[in-house]
Amino acid sequence: MAQQDYARRPNFYSHGGLDRADDLRGDQAWIAARLTDGRTRFVAVWRSRNLVVVQAGGELSPRAAWLNHEAAAPLIAQAGEVVFLGLREELSFVALDLSGLEQPDAEAAVAGHGELRNLREVGPLMPHTEGAVLAYARGLMHWHRHHRFCGHCGAPTESAQAGHIRKCCNPDCGKSHFPRTDPAVIMLVHDGGDRCVLGRQKNWLPGMHSTLAGFVEPGESLEEAVAREVMEEVGLPLQTVTYHSSQPWPFPSSLMIGFHARAEHRALAVHPEEIESARWFSRAELAASPEDESFRLPRRDSIARRLIEDWLADGRRPA
Repeated sequence: MAQQDYARRPNFYSHGGLDRADDLRGDQAWIAARLTDGRTRFVAVWRSRNLVVVQAGGELSPRAAWLNHEAAAPLIAQAGEVVFLGLREELSFVALDLSGLEQPDAEAAVAGHGELRNLREVGPLMPHTEGAVLAYARGLMHWHRHHRFCGHCGAPTESAQAGHIRKCCNPDCGKSHFPRTDPAVIMLVHDGGDRCVLGRQKNWLPGMHSTLAGFVEPGESLEEAVAREVMEEVGLPLQTVTYHSSQPWPFPSSLMIGFHARAEHRALAVHPEEIESARWFSRAELAASPEDESFRLPRRDSIARRLIEDWLADGRRPA
């Protein structure tokens, strides 16, 4: 697919449209002024949940709950972290972490402004840019909650640079720690014709099949990781590996790097410790997916689904 197509239809949870304004993060006075600015929109996060507005009649179109400075003022006092996310035109976006509150207290704190929902449930139904900003906030807050101590000396760390660095409090150490994202490769293996490989993990929803995937190991290139994971999981040597696109996946903290990979059509050697099952599927089978417990494709907000859909679309284009 051409490069401009990716810009026109980005993957879920990417392209939130924010200028992250790295040059302003260190200006403490400017950051402080954002907390009382009428042009600031606050994003509340509680553990794995984001604050969203849901229609009274159901979840047909959940929206991000953007709080103004007046609504956010009591939350700022209770927030464990206050993180500047970025700018969009005249608006500033700031995330507030309420994870230190117990669930009843967190729900009471945001009562009247929306509901705390898991982004995995509502993200696919949200406007694309809103889901991307909520994913960004969720990912940063997860990092803060899991990096309270210095990995070098064990001393406590504190937030710096408007929430984009954690600094070791030990003056003899003083190391800076930056938000971590774990790179993972994800690939649709096909035979150059009408067949591709999908597998499943035993803990997935009944019937769900997806592309192969795995984390990148130290010392590996992305292409090496693709080839290794495919060999480990289904025993196929690859002929070509072609980059497709990438997707931030804050569940909890990964960057999914997508590929299409070509392999000779041959019997699979499924490794039972890696995946539960895998087999070759035809385009016709996937196009006719019943989407039930007998067989279903990956989540609609996942890059796995995008890899499959684009491969199906390639098969419908004239040669």
